[in-house]
Amino acid sequence: MNTSIREPAWILWGAIATLVISGGVALVMLIAPLGTWMGLWAFGTGFRILGAVNPYTGWVALFALADGMMLFTLARKLGYSRPGNILAITMTGALACGLAWYIPATFQAPNGQTYPGIHDVSTDLNDIPQYVAVMPLRADAPNTTIYGGSRNMTPERNAQLQREAYPDLVPMVYNASKEEMLERALAAVDEMGWELVDASPDEGRIEATATTFWFRFKDDVVIRIRPMGPTTVVDARSLSRVGGGDVGTNAKRLRAFFELL
Repeated sequence: MNTSIREPAWILWGAIATLVISGGVALVMLIAPLGTWMGLWAFGTGFRILGAVNPYTGWVALFALADGMMLFTLARKLGYSRPGNILAITMTGALACGLAWYIPATFQAPNGQTYPGIHDVSTDLNDIPQYVAVMPLRADAPNTTIYGGSRNMTPERNAQLQREAYPDLVPMVYNASKEEMLERALAAVDEMGWELVDASPDEGRIEATATTFWFRFKDDVVIRIRPMGPTTVVDARSLSRVGGGDVGTNAKRLRAFFELL
């Protein structure tokens, strides 16, 4: 048998080339946050790497998918003994590249939606919940715990932007005791996967740290629980340690918390 006719080498090399290209793009997308986790570069550098490559990952994934189907079809027509291997090689690259595009895309704003350039969100804008236990953990954090105290921002401006973007984030009132709401809040913290830093039943204060998925950013949450007659008022605040805007992450976190509560 003349295998050079039945199994043309260029089909295999074409599949490998597709895998290298699409897998390489996926690898760069992974390196961007990985370098940030490992302290090889600042998060701004990681964002720039991600921003430079991400717009093309979806197209590269589609190319790998189309190229894989084409090579698979040719392999079958030319009598390639294992055309499924060709498909598997190219689909591996397409899947890796597709995931590299999809995961960051889930954290981006939907079409037409924009987020304010803030990273500190509180349900109570008149009496801001204050951090206590997490303060040592934020010793080297660029962002201050003063509400609206970041550069080019004021408390009034931060509150205005928050009200416009997240009008639903207000103090929540529950027909339950302070003790019951503490238990429910602690259960919600655990279900959210946050790292519990401190819980003070006497003060009605819970502090925890949430870690974002892609870049592993640390954001701190403080929950304040106060009795008000027969009801209990629960407030919460979520604050990023680094970065200017948060693409809505802190607001989404508080919404998810109150949904669980």
